Amino acid sequence: MDELSQSLKVCPACGHDRFTYQEILWPEVIEEWGLSPDEARDTNLQQGLWCAGCKNNLRAMTLAAAVTSAFGFTGSLKDFCQNDPGIRQLSVIEINQAKTLSLFLQALPKYALHSFPQLDMQRMSFADELIDLILHSDTLEHVPDSKAAVKESLRVLKPGGHLFYTIPIVIGRLTRTRRGLPPSYHGRPGVKRDDCIVQREYGADFWCEIFEAGFREVRLTSLSFPASVAIHAIKSRLPADFS
Repeated sequence: MDELSQSLKVCPACGHDRFTYQEILWPEVIEEWGLSPDEARDTNLQQGLWCAGCKNNLRAMTLAAAVTSAFGFTGSLKDFCQNDPGIRQLSVIEINQAKTLSLFLQALPKYALHSFPQLDMQRMSFADELIDLILHSDTLEHVPDSKAAVKESLRVLKPGGHLFYTIPIVIGRLTRTRRGLPPSYHGRPGVKRDDCIVQREYGADFWCEIFEAGFREVRLTSLSFPASVAIHAIKSRLPADFS
């Protein structure tokens, strides 16, 4: 953790330069996931390294870096949302709060926050090609049909539109469904909410469902591999016959 906090000079979300760390995982969830000590360490880093300023953790900071990088902006997400005229013209939806990135995103004139599962990600209520940018963090693994959710994002995005998200990824194995396995929940120890139950554990082949859903371009951002990976899928501008 010390090595990462030293290399991470400033928070990509707010520009603050101090970080804190605490372990997040508890023994039951480590056992349910079947995590090795190294995998548990990486996941703890992803979830437990925090910006002391905005309180975003490493996965949210990586998501912020993916967004600003995609638009060629070299400052923080906070400055980007407040000052960049291009992003301020786009329609942006966030599904569930990505830690405290919402504090910066809500400065955008065309921003809206929606909650899962109230918003059915498998059958979204938006018209075709309506949205410029969709963002969510560690939500897709809770959706029963995650590929349908990715396909829905493709449907509602405008040509050239952007989907940014994070998912927990265990890179040393392939994706597996939890059907037939004991229920596993994310969140806090002892909290077993229906919207926190894990449907899918993503592995090294996480990218396959993105292309299977119809996207043609995917980019990845990492501030500390393999602890943090943010996904950026871009909707093709080509006509439907060629997508």
